[in-house]
Amino acid sequence: MESGLVLYNYELDDSCYRVRLALSLLGLEWRAVAVDVFPGKEHLSPPFLVMNPSGRLPILRDGDLVLHGTEAILAHLARSHDPSGKWLPAQGKEFAEVMQWLIFSAHDLGVTIEARQHSLFGTPGDETSLRAASSRAIRIMDDHMTARGFAQLEWFAAGHPTIADIALFPAFALSRDFGIDHDEHPALRRWARRFRTLPGFKTMPGIPDYH
Repeated sequence: MESGLVLYNYELDDSCYRVRLALSLLGLEWRAVAVDVFPGKEHLSPPFLVMNPSGRLPILRDGDLVLHGTEAILAHLARSHDPSGKWLPAQGKEFAEVMQWLIFSAHDLGVTIEARQHSLFGTPGDETSLRAASSRAIRIMDDHMTARGFAQLEWFAAGHPTIADIALFPAFALSRDFGIDHDEHPALRRWARRFRTLPGFKTMPGIPDYH
């Protein structure tokens, strides 16, 4: 079995971008295996379905361990490869709030992925409904960060960035691809600018310049 970290990756996929962000922000060495998702649908081929029967990316191989599910991968990287323990606090209120936002990312923000794929690649879906549901989810995020700002707090779940911020950033940063007006979300704009200054931050196609 190959040692080290291997990410099965599609460059334009926002979930893969979340994992690439985590790997870079943690300063880890890793190797990417390019997967032809559009138009090739390689992620639905038998070798990939063995690794993830759900037929979705990203997939991470860490030595003998093969993981799928973006939030599970982020939690694994933080717990196994972050000696500081800051990216995933071990216990208490901060741990609970990180987990709360990871669940939000996995469920509520799924619609933003659908909206972006529909806009970019013409996948099935009703554009109006997808945009409305995405707007509601992003509004929840903006309202949260507005309240955090009043309390002089700059990050979603702790007094420092965590994997909650990594999980949430792409949904907002890429939302112009499906018609979300960033000017309507000033708290998220401020948070996104802070996020972009983190050591190891990497961008991807479709993320606008916040400066």
